[in-house]
Amino acid sequence: MTETLAAPVRRDAPPSMIERMTLILDAFNGPSARLTLEDVARRTGLPRSTAHRILDQLVRQRWLAHHSFGYGLGQRALGLGGQDGGHGKIREAAAPYLHELQVTTGLVAHLAVLDGAEVFYLDKLGGRLAASVPSRVGGRAPAHSTALGKAMLAWLEPEQVDALLGTGITRLTSRTIGELGTLHQELHRVRQRRGLAFERGESFPGIACVAVAIRGAEGPVAGISLVGDIHTPLENVAPLVVTAARETSQVLFPGSAAAGRTGGRTRRAHADRPVPEHTWSAATMNRLLAVDGRGDWM
Repeated sequence: MTETLAAPVRRDAPPSMIERMTLILDAFNGPSARLTLEDVARRTGLPRSTAHRILDQLVRQRWLAHHSFGYGLGQRALGLGGQDGGHGKIREAAAPYLHELQVTTGLVAHLAVLDGAEVFYLDKLGGRLAASVPSRVGGRAPAHSTALGKAMLAWLEPEQVDALLGTGITRLTSRTIGELGTLHQELHRVRQRRGLAFERGESFPGIACVAVAIRGAEGPVAGISLVGDIHTPLENVAPLVVTAARETSQVLFPGSAAAGRTGGRTRRAHADRPVPEHTWSAATMNRLLAVDGRGDWM
């Protein structure tokens, strides 16, 4: 009598669809918020064709978003459900300019919106410094302690700022602004600097940032920033952030006076929308940047 043996269980059987989807979503938990197909396949160990098929499904279901420079977390993954309040449009418009900023400077580029008294990070493009910058896509930070927050708060009415922040703004470090009166003085300086906001060690010790708001006719809709360590010469890259914010504003609000005009020679951005070179001289930057006696950016 012939005995029929059960087929051995394959130990290398592929995981279930849910497990594979989880593998892919978990790949976006690292410092880089934008991954290529090859990045995803390498991080998950999945075949390229399998990764591509699941990525397409995740994009259709809005767990991920597909931009010209790779995949990023989508509306659902960011806790936005089916409605994103226009955040997807903002991310798409800013994507090429964030990419250009990160590649050109080697610093960490952020895109964020103002959500009450906090900034909400929509995008983060990292470089070698990404792991040391404690921010993440979908994360939040107090607006008054960040350059991004100050860049956006500066274009609100003082009464709106008071209503958003209340009477108890807290210090995260010894450098954080802790009083509303001092914050209003800082926001006035931001407006005098054509919207440039700086912070050095106000959110986290050793971290410095420069930011500019993306503005429409009704006020700030988001902000773009570059982040480095405390010794980064932010005055050198500040004009690039201004250009990125203005160009993103022009994409979102064509012809808007608030977006501002740009001129000069051009570089890459959208395939059909060049990015102007900045023409600010060192003397102009010196007039724009107010430095107090300790050498802190204020």
